Parts: sequence; C-alpha cells; structure tokens
Amino acid sequence: MCANLVPVTTSPFSPRELVGLLADEDRRRVFAALVLGAAKTDDVIVRSGLDARAAGRALQRLVDTGLVIRGDDGTLHLLGEAFALATRAEAERNPRPNEHGAEPADVARVLRAFVHDGRLTSIPAVHAKRLIVLDWLSQRFEPGTRYPEEMVNLIIARVHPDTAALRRYLVDDDFLTREGGVYWRSGGTYEPEDAW
Repeated sequence: MCANLVPVTTSPFSPRELVGLLADEDRRRVFAALVLGAAKTDDVIVRSGLDARAAGRALQRLVDTGLVIRGDDGTLHLLGEAFALATRAEAERNPRPNEHGAEPADVARVLRAFVHDGRLTSIPAVHAKRLIVLDWLSQRFEPGTRYPEEMVNLIIARVHPDTAALRRYLVDDDFLTREGGVYWRSGGTYEPEDAW
C-alpha cells in the first residue's frame, strides 16, 4: 500500500469529465492495461501496445487528473471508486423520484419504468406489466361514482394521450365497467377504510 493513497469521500469527477477523460484512445488503452493488472509504467507500455512516449503521455494525463494514483514506490493504482462516486454524485443531482415508494417492490419497479411525474410514458406491451399500470390508472376513478365517457377520457388524458386504448384496456381487464356510455370502477386495488 502506498502512503499517499487517501480515501475519497467526494466525487473528483463529473460523469461528463470521466467520459471526456476516457474519450482519447491512448488513455483508454492505458486505463484498460491498468484494469487488467499493470502496476508499473513498463507493464502499461507492454499491455497497452503503445510506444513509451504515447503511453507515458496518456498515463501522465490520468495521473494529473487523479484517476490514476502513482504510489511512493512508483506503483500505479486506479482510483477504483471514481466511477462509483461519479455515479452517486449524478444520482444525488438527479435523484430517482420516490413517487412509487409506498408500493411493493415489484409494483414500484414496473411503475418506475412506465410512470414519471404522474404521467404514463408508454403503455406496456406485456400484459402483466400493463395490469400493474392499469391498476395505477384505475385509482383515479372513485368507487361508486358513475362517469360519462367524456369524463373518463379527460381523466385518462391527464396521464396519457391514447385515451381510447387505455379506456378499452381498463374495461377489458375489469378495472372499469361500461354500460350505455357510462363507466364505473369495478376493479383494481382499493385502499382499506380507516377503522373506527
């Protein structure tokens, strides 16, 4: 272990900086050589297939930016957490919304894939996933309330523009019942009434 390795607690790179740093072919080859176990400059030259000058220049750039650390004894160490830290930093800047956090994990996973900011981004083709989305959509209809087709379309349009397909799916999969142009909720998950 080298004396100047310090644990990193904040991300030294943004994702954009990492991509830019590794956009150069020589730096990628040097980085790959280090990932594959090269620990000395001579090893990097051999494993990267670069001449000494190109390998040295690329290696020095990686050292200067902090992605590679040169130990006191000359050994080379990748800043192994750089990618993980950059990913965490990006996730903190753009956190995954917790709009489905109260749902069971399997339901939340499907909803995160298809529902963002209260809007349905696409209608799932897989029936099992579509049932989860339809259950989510059916929550917009109050049990015991009758809705004319125009109102059903308005409620669906708030989350997705294809009102006809979603209305048909809701009826076909027994989330809504239709009779004489009037709809009512007949299925889906219900919140339990508060006990008194």
